[in-house]
Parts: sequence; C-alpha cells; structure tokens
Amino acid sequence: MLTRGVHHVAYRCVNAKKTVDWYGRYLHMPFVLAIAEDQVPSTGAPDPYMHVFLDAGGGNVLAFFEIPSLAPMDRDRNTPAWVQHLALKVAGMEELLAVKARLEADGIEVVGPTNHTLFQSIYFFDPNGHRVELAWDCGTPEMHRRLDQVKWQMLDEWDRTRRAPQHAAWMHNGSLAAQVS
Repeated sequence: MLTRGVHHVAYRCVNAKKTVDWYGRYLHMPFVLAIAEDQVPSTGAPDPYMHVFLDAGGGNVLAFFEIPSLAPMDRDRNTPAWVQHLALKVAGMEELLAVKARLEADGIEVVGPTNHTLFQSIYFFDPNGHRVELAWDCGTPEMHRRLDQVKWQMLDEWDRTRRAPQHAAWMHNGSLAAQVS
C-alpha cells in the first residue's frame, strides 16, 4: 500500500476561532496548529486565509480554512445533505449518548442514535453547516467476515444494475440472528 494514513482532512469554515472553540467544546478536539498566509502556497493565488488544525484522535487531524475574501460558503446543491459528512469514531455507546446530550442541551439538533448494525451513530451539523457523524463500532467479526465475502459481488451487481444488491440484506431486514449465528 502506498499511503500511510490520513495526514489531514480539510474543510472550509465561516469563522476559524468559533470553529476551534466549537470542536473543542463538543468533541474535545485539541487545537494543535494555526497557519495564516496571504498567498496560497500551491497556486500562488493572492488569497489570505487562516488554516487551523484539530487533533481528531488516533493520529488523525481535522483542518479548516477561513477564507474571508471569497463568496460565502455553500454546499453542493446536487448532492443530498446526508451524503457529504465527516464520520468520527467514539469509544462506546455511553460516549455517543453523552455527546448527544451535550449538543441537545445547547439547542443543536441531533439525529439518532441510528442503528447501522455494524455501528451506532448520531448526526448533527457543525457551526459551518458541515454534517458530522459520531459512530461507535459494534459489529462482530462474523458480520465483517460475511460482508467481506460479498463486497465484490455487490459492487459488480451495482455497477451492472444501479440497484441495491441484496447480498447483505440481513443487516436490516430482521434476519440478522439467523445469518450470523
């Protein structure tokens, strides 16, 4: 494998300071680095920005750019809001529910917990309008083995038909116990 992991994932933000404060408050992400430039190093474009970096745990970094000279942020209107999101791992259901309570106590709408069979998750939007998912992995080795066995068949069938293959329907149709026992 060529890659060694994710160096960082970067998004745009409305306000760098408010973003750092929000992620620290609700997700306990430490602020690790700030870089400010008047010119974009990769393109040379004269575009002042503040680039902030947060520790997302496990050697992963979440970064944001505040770019005040550009038009206001927007999202891809051709993609449903539920598609583009950042999913972060948490240690357990208790942590998931604690974050949910903290967010809701401050009036932030939270969807979930949602049972995805392999993981439980909650969804909410950060102050920049980015959808964030917190996920707790609860799948068993047997579940993962079964999904691994059919992944290529599912992908090939989808490629041919553009219809959801049923190779892993056990995840959501109530037959989970019979399939993984």
